[in-house]
Amino acid sequence: MQKSHKSLTTIPNRYAFLDEIEQLLLDDSRQSLFLVDVVRFSDVSSSFGYEFGDRILLEIANRIVYLSGNEAVFGRISGDIFGLVLSGNYSAEKLKRFYTHLVDHFKTPIQCNDHAFMVDFNVGVASNPDNNTNINSFFSLAEMALKQAKSNKFDNFQYVNEVKNDQTGRSLTLKADLTRALNRHELEIYYQPKVELNTLKITGAECLLRWNHPLDGVLFPGPLIEAAESYNMMNEVGYWVLDAAFKGAAQLNKAGLNLKMSVNMSPTQLYDLDFADTLVSMSNLYGVKLSQFELELTEDVALSNSLLVKKQLSKIRELGIAIAIDDFGKGYSNLGYMRNIEIDTIKIDKSFIMEIDQNPINKAIVEASLLIAQAANCELVAEGIENIHHLHILREIGIVHGQGFLFSKAVCLSEFIELANKDMAVGSSFSRQQYVS
Repeated sequence: MQKSHKSLTTIPNRYAFLDEIEQLLLDDSRQSLFLVDVVRFSDVSSSFGYEFGDRILLEIANRIVYLSGNEAVFGRISGDIFGLVLSGNYSAEKLKRFYTHLVDHFKTPIQCNDHAFMVDFNVGVASNPDNNTNINSFFSLAEMALKQAKSNKFDNFQYVNEVKNDQTGRSLTLKADLTRALNRHELEIYYQPKVELNTLKITGAECLLRWNHPLDGVLFPGPLIEAAESYNMMNEVGYWVLDAAFKGAAQLNKAGLNLKMSVNMSPTQLYDLDFADTLVSMSNLYGVKLSQFELELTEDVALSNSLLVKKQLSKIRELGIAIAIDDFGKGYSNLGYMRNIEIDTIKIDKSFIMEIDQNPINKAIVEASLLIAQAANCELVAEGIENIHHLHILREIGIVHGQGFLFSKAVCLSEFIELANKDMAVGSSFSRQQYVS
């Protein structure tokens, strides 16, 4: 039998788990993937605290490991979603029996201190299509199954083994919207300035995707990202954003604004072996130096133990591109990854900044983050600066760079150029209100 885990941190995370599945697919495409979502687990954490919640999650994980037997591969997809892979040919009926066995087992409450917890699950299961070795399409099938399981009225289980033609109208609409947005140039990059806090000089820009919807105007791209993830099109969208960012950088340079451009990196791009070469090609095409760019990744990607991810990040840095950790401190944080990868910038999550003038713990977290950044020889950027009090406190702490609505919301390229050529105004001035309203 598999050994039980002594800590949640010893369970393979999403990216390490996907790496294991990818190797399994290369050896034998006959695999079945379970995504096991613990129903309403956030209620436990919010009521009893995250430390208590982690103990319950660990007990759930070890019970699933015990039930799955010796051959299964187990991992943690996110906070309260686990993954399980069974190798070999399994019928839908047999996979459903495992789900039933799982649910029946957890009818026995979990005891923790003086509390007893009944655990229920939403479970999506996908059998890998014949001869498929693409981990992304396989995982997307399982995610589709889990979404359906969550929406089922009478059974929290869903099995799929192929993309069905009877998908919901909503899914089909999202896919059509994404295809149209790409083909008809409805997507656009907006730019939010990064500011040197003492001088209020604009030193960089974060490139943010916006959708010029033909009926609803300028929208945040959430629905399109959802569709891209569901239909394995994140690479396509990610490369569109990069291409637009290089094009924008060239226009800014032409206007005499040689600024650092920050772009969010799609996790799928880290697994794309052509990613670095594509960056070089874009640099040559638009005549923009790669050293002008910074790629942002989230902590969950940085936490990956994948050798491929580490090699990819090293290769990117060798090209002269900076690497930033975005939303630092958000969610579960295992700071051990800071020892294992080289980074250039830490962007502390806006949730710590927006109440820094009201909550002393937030201020202490920002101060601690600055010490970490200094030890790692990297820059610390404060996100979510919304008022003059935030600015004063961050200056006192010693934070050099930041961004937020105090300076400007994200704006289109022409407005950004106009903003960058003016003296920055903050507070309640008319010019400041013009750019945050």
